[in-house]
Amino acid sequence: MSATAVLHSEWIKIRSVRSVSASLAAILLVTMAITVLTAATVGRAEADDADAELLFGAFYALNFGQIAAISFGATAVSTEYANGALRMSLAAVPNRSRFFVAKASLIGAAGLGVGLVTSFGSFLVGQLFMGEDAIGPGEPGALRAAFGGGVYLALMALFAAGLTFLSRSAVAVLSVLIPFILIVSFVVGDIAGSVADYLPDRAGQLVLHQHPEGSLGPWAGLAITAAWAAASLLAGWWALKRRDV
Repeated sequence: MSATAVLHSEWIKIRSVRSVSASLAAILLVTMAITVLTAATVGRAEADDADAELLFGAFYALNFGQIAAISFGATAVSTEYANGALRMSLAAVPNRSRFFVAKASLIGAAGLGVGLVTSFGSFLVGQLFMGEDAIGPGEPGALRAAFGGGVYLALMALFAAGLTFLSRSAVAVLSVLIPFILIVSFVVGDIAGSVADYLPDRAGQLVLHQHPEGSLGPWAGLAITAAWAAASLLAGWWALKRRDV
């Protein structure tokens, strides 16, 4: 099967498997819903806080969108391990590396496309509720943060995908990653200080700050997250190549 045909078949899986397409759509829907809710209720009050960073606050809802992105990456892979689907996939595409690259590429591309729409959309919609405190795309760092936010969501989807290839279980990956991002990462940050900047979520979110603090810059932080995703995918590829189906 040609590379184009493999990519096409993987795209069909993303569109046709309900759990996968729903988790992809949830990246946008959840983020936009949280954006409207928070901007409409506490947005102006937050702007009155002299210590608040309005740019970073504009992307608050990405904290929830990243959970959907992780779920998308995990479910897109875990469906291969349900009901012997992986055997059929590898029967059609015996070259495991080609199969892996095609699936990872589609997960990354879909995550990036939806992630960019989500990041730019949540920023622009949220500012509609901010009145005179609204910040526009011309604000220093705004375009970088909006673009970086979309890339960050795609990288988290790929990070989860690689771990799912390694563990063969979306439940295992979600059970570890979601509590880690929502709880453990902040605890580590309070204890370890700047060391926590090198965790995948904390590093990637530096791109959302107008003036990131710490030892990493916004793009360096995103590169750290990319390195975590690459390491995860490499481990997942090794597991797919070495293990029996």
